[in-house]
Amino acid sequence: MKKITVIGGDKRLKIAVKELTDKGFEVTTVGLYDDEKENTYGDVLLLPVPTTKDGETVFAPFARRKIYLSEVADKADNRLLLTCNYSFKDKNCIDYGALDSYSLLNAIPTAEGAIKLAIENTSFTLWQSRVLVIGYGRVGKVLADRLKALGAYVTVSARKPADFALIKALGYSALETKAVSGSLSDYDIVFNTVDVKVIDEKAFHNCTVKLLIDLSTLGGFDLQTARDCGITALKAPGLPGITAPFTAGKILAETVTEILNSHI
Repeated sequence: MKKITVIGGDKRLKIAVKELTDKGFEVTTVGLYDDEKENTYGDVLLLPVPTTKDGETVFAPFARRKIYLSEVADKADNRLLLTCNYSFKDKNCIDYGALDSYSLLNAIPTAEGAIKLAIENTSFTLWQSRVLVIGYGRVGKVLADRLKALGAYVTVSARKPADFALIKALGYSALETKAVSGSLSDYDIVFNTVDVKVIDEKAFHNCTVKLLIDLSTLGGFDLQTARDCGITALKAPGLPGITAPFTAGKILAETVTEILNSHI
């Protein structure tokens, strides 16, 4: 059984450590607990979700010191590195964040967390609300499904003909993503899932949208401009680790197990 060293991370990684230990892996940690002892690094280095937020250090909110990516690279040697949305150049590295087996399941706590935010930040029900989901990727697919199940009138924006066909087949209304800025007044709530600017600042003026939730990493609109126009605008990346760390940790542990089983 391979020895795993978990480097950094939040509550999700603490759950993942327990799950992996229960599965029989020997797991050590760096920058995750206060009482850690100096340990030799294992055969596998498991980096957190996300691996980094600044491009220089490992995401490690519980660590007593900064853990630099360069340190991890120095420890890589012949070890397998498991990362999320990051790749170590010229190293034996697998980005589990890019795997459908992980991302599709991780979209579930993301969608549920987004819905929780919507309920908490509106004075009306999702039922019979006019909702726009920008983007029909992994998160967009799950989110649209959950919103429709709650009785919302769901419109999904996309760019590809195949996506439009599936959107219509599943009973949603469809909208070209490039047309979003000119259509905001048709919706009560807007969820953005794409990492490009899709809403122009001018679109917020005289806009009837009550709530904007940006689930993307880079952002699809200017939050402050929206707020200045009286719209409740929230930036909400990383929801699985905030609203459902237990489930998110179990999903990560399952993904790591599948990866390692396929490399044995």
